[in-house]
Amino acid sequence: MTLDHSWLALLDFGRAFPHPLGGAAWLRADGTPDLDAPVYTWITARMAHVYSLGDLLGMPGAGPLADAALAGLTGVLHDRRHGGWHPSVGPDSRPAPGKSAYDHAFVVLAAASATHARRPGAQALLSEAVDTFVRRFWEAEQGMFADEWDTEWQHRDDYRGLNANMHAVEAMLAAFDATGQKECLQRALSITERAVGWGRTHGWRLPEHYDARWNPRLDYHRERPQDPFKPYGATVGHALEWSRLILHVEAALGAAAEPWLLPAAEALFGQAVADGWAVDGAPGFVYTTDWDGAPVVRQRMHWVAAEAIAAAAALHTRTGEERYAVQFKTWSAYVRENFVDEEHGSWWHELDTGNRPATSTWRGKPDLYHAVQAMLIPHVPLTPGLAAACANGGTAPGRGGGREP
Repeated sequence: MTLDHSWLALLDFGRAFPHPLGGAAWLRADGTPDLDAPVYTWITARMAHVYSLGDLLGMPGAGPLADAALAGLTGVLHDRRHGGWHPSVGPDSRPAPGKSAYDHAFVVLAAASATHARRPGAQALLSEAVDTFVRRFWEAEQGMFADEWDTEWQHRDDYRGLNANMHAVEAMLAAFDATGQKECLQRALSITERAVGWGRTHGWRLPEHYDARWNPRLDYHRERPQDPFKPYGATVGHALEWSRLILHVEAALGAAAEPWLLPAAEALFGQAVADGWAVDGAPGFVYTTDWDGAPVVRQRMHWVAAEAIAAAAALHTRTGEERYAVQFKTWSAYVRENFVDEEHGSWWHELDTGNRPATSTWRGKPDLYHAVQAMLIPHVPLTPGLAAACANGGTAPGRGGGREP
């Protein structure tokens, strides 16, 4: 497999992540660990995922780093008393309260990738993670995952969110690749079908927040527009991410795929680009818009640009249309010019409207997941997922050839 070696530079940047408590430390802008910050499950799981990919691709030392992250998931972050995973653990080793579908989706993804990499204990972790995620969060009557529980699994919050379900689609596809369980693929399709329905209803601007009956809450967090996980309005990067995930679901279904999947992926992508790219006189994607498409938060987040690159590559793989190749090249050049930190490594996580490093929403560089995937997705087929494709040397059969646009 011939790859852009930017992925290797990203993983080199993150080598200092192992935390003394176990799991992944929050990384500062220069890559040094911030040991005063909590150890987060979502970051730890993402590190286990990307270093499992690095191990599969032959990166020296990636396997032990994946193991260090996995040790956090089986150790300090694992709730041995009640089951499942804490959101985080503080420097004093005290766990934060609650249980989150978002976190559990990433534990499933990490365990699936580590299983492909044959890391010790990964298969047992995957079995437990899928069982816990489905048993505790899956609402069969809705065909969606609930969002939040208390620590003891006694009270389920009334909030429902599309962000956790988007990552659940990725997690279920990864679990399907690793286990062959068709139920995982069916859950991914169920979530996707409902999300697409909401997209159609709202002009392909996806509502993110819902009540317990999955009625959209369009004004949710209007007073907190820059929230890093639950912002008000339509999130441009999530529409781009959904457009790619829809193509992965379609490819995984093969001959059983429904005809609405590709048009939905293209519609979400097209609306996100129209609303988000260079709409305020400077290159870059805005973070969020209102329900008429007007920008709300104009900061440029690294993960949004990464998902734009990955989505354009996936659409080009699926359709062969030149316009997606042009967008891929345009946005890749924009990232190289503005997000890549040539001095310290990795990508700045946030830029202001003038494309200067900013920290109003994100400090440091804790997350490699989006950037690493953006570097790898253009080189693999649409199915199976990244870890399985890397394990197969990038030659697994699928819809599309895995060639960079």
